[in-house]
Order: sequence, then structure tokens, then C-alpha cells
Amino acid sequence: MKAAGVKAIKEELNSRSREELAELCLILSKFKKENKELLTYLLFESENESLYIKTIQDEIEIEFKEINRKSYYFIKKSIRKILRNTKKNIRYSKKKQTEVELLLFFCKKLKEFEPSISKSIPLTRIFNREILKIKKIILSLHPDLQYDYESEIELINEI
Repeated sequence: MKAAGVKAIKEELNSRSREELAELCLILSKFKKENKELLTYLLFESENESLYIKTIQDEIEIEFKEINRKSYYFIKKSIRKILRNTKKNIRYSKKKQTEVELLLFFCKKLKEFEPSISKSIPLTRIFNREILKIKKIILSLHPDLQYDYESEIELINEI
């Protein structure tokens, strides 16, 4: 089966009744965990973005505490998983400020991580790549926010 385009889906959704749309959303939520997570964000968490950011930061912190520190191989795999989850949550929000906040928090946790990431080239590359992404996103924000985030990046680099 070939999937229909976004335009066709939008037109079809506009022609459906409110009850049918609710039923379609429930069916959609049964198929993938990500669909359910996105619906949860849209229905319950999109109203309070700061609480959403705080919740994701708490999850990141817990995941960093649970990392297997036996070798840099396991550390790298765990950090990539944390980053993948963080980016998935960023996609739900689609707000640049949320993206910057969460990536900055991730980078801060990565920089504070013991054993030091400076002893691992792949971990250092992950850190540097995310800092570059943050700097690129910051350019599209308000100048006051740009200044605040730039100073945060400097603080993280000093750690």
C-alpha cells in the first residue's frame, strides 16, 4: 500500500466528523509508541512548554546516572541513545528555544560526565557537533536570547 500525501490526508481529515477524528487518533495511538508520545505532548504538555522542558531534563539526568561506565564503548552507546531520545522529544515540540534548552542541558551533562569525555574522541565529536548545532539554531532567535545562550555555551566549555 502506498501512503497518501499530506495534502490528500489533510483534505480527507477536513471532511470527517469530530467523532471520526477522535476515533482515528485513538487508532493511530495504538500502532507506535512515538504516535502515543506525540499525542500526549500535543494534548497535555504543549500548553506548558517550561514544564515539558523540565520533564525532559529530568529524564536526561536519570539516563546519565544509569550509564554503564565500564568502558568507553558502553558509554558512547548510552550517550547516543540519550541524544536520540532528546532529539525525538525536540521533534515533538518544534520550538527552537526548546531545542536549544534541551541540547544545552545535554551538552552540560555530557561535559560534567565522569569519566571525562575528553579521553574519548567519539564522545568529544558528539559534544562538538551538538555545540555547533546549538550555535546555528541560536542565530535564528531573538538577540537577547542569543546573548544568554552564547554565555551558557561559554560556561559549558569552561567546565
